[in-house]
Amino acid sequence: MGLEQVVFDGLPPINNDHVVDAGRGLIYLSANDGHIWVAPVAGGTPTRVTDDPSRYHFLHGVSPAGETLAFVDLPRDDGFSAAGRLALISSAGGETRYPEAGSGHLDGPEYSPDGAWLYVNTEEFAKRPGHAQLARVPAGGGRLEQLVESDTVDWFPHLSPDAELASYVSFPAGTLGHPADLDVEVRLVRTSDWGDAIARYPLVGGQGTINVNSWSPDSRRFAFVAYPIDR
Repeated sequence: MGLEQVVFDGLPPINNDHVVDAGRGLIYLSANDGHIWVAPVAGGTPTRVTDDPSRYHFLHGVSPAGETLAFVDLPRDDGFSAAGRLALISSAGGETRYPEAGSGHLDGPEYSPDGAWLYVNTEEFAKRPGHAQLARVPAGGGRLEQLVESDTVDWFPHLSPDAELASYVSFPAGTLGHPADLDVEVRLVRTSDWGDAIARYPLVGGQGTINVNSWSPDSRRFAFVAYPIDR
């Protein structure tokens, strides 16, 4: 089976941050205009969710009941030098809320299947600039709980639907941000022991490899993207 284009009438060009709400037949998308949009998952006419023109909104999570979106908030006027903040908004739009989640740069907020936690990568525990580590925070905000301490730069934790497993991507030590075209490693762990990877998948990739949750509904598979380049 080949690729099948999904057509969204009037949607601005999008980036790689998109989350499917399968239970309600919707897909939420981060567009290059800096806003989050929603549309039927099979295509159609999108509706813009966010309104603030002074902020970038990078979507990563939809609550299990489909009521709340979790995203990273950044000001447009600083050239991406500010720390990303955890932000929440109703899936119907409205006022943005900023739960407590430390002061370090944060990215990838994604709900646990039971809706109790948001799983993130954060520099709150960084030993050096850019040293993102995996953590979780109560869904309403609070104290960050570090999940594993590593020498690598770890991004984008994704729980399986049964909450038994998780995947994430590790960048080489010293990496700033999550750039493309690096030797990275996608790791699979049990959520009962984040420090023990039960599978490792080395590849050339990084940005776009596994930015959003890609687990199958039965928790048996997950997808990721490699970008082979000539060296």
